[in-house]
Amino acid sequence: MKHDPITSGKRKPLNLSVDTGIVEAARTEGVNLSQVSEAALQLAAREARDARWKQENRGWIDAHRKWVEENELPLERYRLF
Repeated sequence: MKHDPITSGKRKPLNLSVDTGIVEAARTEGVNLSQVSEAALQLAAREARDARWKQENRGWIDAHRKWVEENELPLERYRLF
């Protein structure tokens, strides 16, 4: 199982403002609001972290792609596909 650096295993109570119709529909369907909120926040945090990493490393990524285009992959001749 892969460790997720975002999760801590601890819980913190929060107050959220959510549309009453959404809350009512979710409760009617037996949706666990805490689990859904946590999953959505985890996904949003991971996407924001990944976007920030890509932005911070844009120069290196572009330079690496350019190098590969000019020089090919180092072991390209040994690929079987």
